[in-house]
Amino acid sequence: MESPLSLIPSQEFLSAETVRFSREPAIDSGISYMDAAVNPALGKSFAPMPGASVNPLQVWMFFAGILWGIGLAGMISYALASAWWMRRRMREAVALQEQVFLCDQAASPFILGIVRPRIYLPSGMEEALRVPVLAHERAHLARKDHWWKPLAYLLLSVYWFHPLVWAGYLLFCRDLELACDEKVIRAMGLEERK
Repeated sequence: MESPLSLIPSQEFLSAETVRFSREPAIDSGISYMDAAVNPALGKSFAPMPGASVNPLQVWMFFAGILWGIGLAGMISYALASAWWMRRRMREAVALQEQVFLCDQAASPFILGIVRPRIYLPSGMEEALRVPVLAHERAHLARKDHWWKPLAYLLLSVYWFHPLVWAGYLLFCRDLELACDEKVIRAMGLEERK
């Protein structure tokens, strides 16, 4: 996407025309010193060979597309398999309250579900801990984190190859937890906070 605040203002970094037909492949990033550094190496490495049936850059882009598709399929498959496995483990859960279930298989409190989310708590959790933990999990539900986190994972799945997107996803997940902790602590009295 093009943006006036983007570090790469060109909407098409490497055009299809460059990949297929250019005698000297070159990028147009909108940053002249970057283009000057990359284009000589790109032109030298991926220039079409006389008599070849296809531009070498076109072959590389084809295989890069296949690799991206495999990565995307792997990420989505992992998410679906994890959700199925977790649902299967939680089928023996016992209802405690509305939307709240106790389960021996739950290692820590969490929310499962997007359309009808449920809070799962470990069976062995002490009564004194349940109140703040339930407040934390309900803060997730109030903030619609059970929608935002899968959406962020979908974005991560599309850009799985980019390390900054991984960092952003991990920081996003951490921020979700901290925001809910802060919301719960804000509602507590001084003694409860201690």
